[in-house]
This record gives sequence, C-alpha cells and structure tokens, in this order.
Amino acid sequence: MKKTFNWSRRQTLAAAAALAACALTGAHAQGPWPGTQAVRLVVPFTAGSGTDIVARLVAEKLGPALGTSVIVDNKPGAGGTLGAAIVAKAPADGYTLLVHSAGHLVNPWIYKGLSYDTIKDFTGITPMASLPNVLVTAPSHFADVKDLVAKAKAKPGGFNYGSAGNGSATHMNAEVFRLAAGVDAQHVPFRGTPEAMTEVMAGRVDWFFAPMVSALPLIQTGRLQALAVGTGKRSSALPSAPTTVEAGVPGSEYLFWVGLFAPAKTPQPVVDRLQAEVAKIMASPELKERLEKLGAEPFTMPSAQFNKFIVDETAKAQQVVKAASIKVD
Repeated sequence: MKKTFNWSRRQTLAAAAALAACALTGAHAQGPWPGTQAVRLVVPFTAGSGTDIVARLVAEKLGPALGTSVIVDNKPGAGGTLGAAIVAKAPADGYTLLVHSAGHLVNPWIYKGLSYDTIKDFTGITPMASLPNVLVTAPSHFADVKDLVAKAKAKPGGFNYGSAGNGSATHMNAEVFRLAAGVDAQHVPFRGTPEAMTEVMAGRVDWFFAPMVSALPLIQTGRLQALAVGTGKRSSALPSAPTTVEAGVPGSEYLFWVGLFAPAKTPQPVVDRLQAEVAKIMASPELKERLEKLGAEPFTMPSAQFNKFIVDETAKAQQVVKAASIKVD
C-alpha cells in the first residue's frame, strides 16, 4: 500500500505541474487585454440616434488608445432591451460592451419579463455624455413656459405633448416636467423624434421635449420655438434658453445621458482601463467641440461612482414611471 501511495502522490504532483505549465502557456499566448482582438460596442438603437452618435465619436478615438479595432454594432429593438440582452449574455472578457442611455434604467419598470437584470447583470464603466432635451413648440404657440403651464392648467386635458415612444427619454422628460408643473395633458407617443417634431411644427402637438441634437437646426431656422431646456443647467448650444427650473417649474430637471457598460464580472483592471481611456477622450478639446456642436457635453465619472449613480437613478425612474402610469402598448 505504501508504494502505491508514493507513486500516486508523484503522479499527482507531475500532473499539477503539467497543468500549470499549460495554463501559463495559454495565458502567454493570449497576452494582455485587449491584444489584437476587436472590441465591440453594441448600440441598442438605430444608426444616427443620439446614443449611436456618441458611441461612434468615442469608438473613433478608443481604438487607437487601446491599440486595437473598436466596432460599433447597432442592435435596435424593444426600447433598447434587445441589444442590452446580447451584452448581458456575452462573456465578461472586455470584448463585448454596451453603449446605452438613461432609458436603460427605465426599461425594467415598463417591460415585463426581461431576460436580464439591469443592476446585477452589468457593470457600469462610465457615463460619456449628457444630451439635453429642449422643450419645443410651434412658433408663437406659447409665449414662454409660464404661459404654457397657465394655459394647460386652465384647460385640464385640453392640450397634448409628444414623445419618441413610451418610456423614451423624451417621454420621461415630459412626464417629469408635467408632474412638477401639476398639469393634466394628453400624451401622444410616436415612432421616433422626427415624427413628433413634424406634428409639433404643424401645430397638431402642443409641445415636445426634443433631443437638442435633432431640434437645434429647426430652432435656428425658426421652424420650432425653444421655450426651455430640460436639464439642470443651460446648454451652451442654446444659451438663450432657460432651464425649465429657471422658467418657473422647480423639480422639473431631467438628465439624459449616454454611458458605457460591460457584462457583470468583467475584470476590474479592464473596467478601469476603459474608464480611464474614455475619460481622456471625453476631456479632449476636439471631442468637446464636436459634442458642443451637437448640443451635448462630456459627462464622465469613476466606475464605482457610476454604479451607485445607476442604482439611484433606477429608483428615480421607477418613481416617475409609477407616478405617470407609463406603460408599453
């Protein structure tokens, strides 16, 4: 029995050494992240959307910073939940990432039976940019925000407001404003921002919180009237427009942002590297200038802070969805 035990122990030690050598060889062959393998940014919206534009601006600079290719892959559908599901199920290796918006935190409250958990299945890397919405109406439809609120209160249910779809950022901004102002009006959801703006310009929809990137050219040519911006501070792209709070509606600010996420359990060194590189990109004068032309601003923070922000903002989104009875048709 003793001879058998000694032989078995030697065999076990040899096998362990061989396995360690194989693991070392494999690690050496793969090299440090990201190596030469391409990094994929899944955007759960169509090309040309605000989220997509930010993703492409970042991808253009992130590839050279990482020393590899960074590819934008549009996977639109179901309010951004289809693309998010792809990333939630992807390997947590830093090669498949998600570029999503504030709408990511609204979806768990309006879509039943999601295949992923917004908090548990993702790691927030960093927000990248804030994209203010602007409260627009047809020219001369209202004098200002106070006039809009006064007329809406005088005729409950007699006015309507558009959105780019139930639960969208444009809808959330409108509901935050409506609840803060204490007005009763009819919500009219559209397939997207262009359709909503067309109806506002025609006077068939009374107001709309349009993405600045989409509305700015129409405001500049006089086809839309800008009453206020929905964010907590004025936009450098439209400095003459007050915030809705400055215009007399306290508690009406809404922050729409685009951020970078990874599957849960992505190695922290990978998350930290991505956060650092994106922060450098967003702080560059070139990106700041390009974003400013779109009415957007750089908006970054460390990963740990972003994940706390996600938890807090998800809770706020739930409150708005409940108060406004937002549902997906």
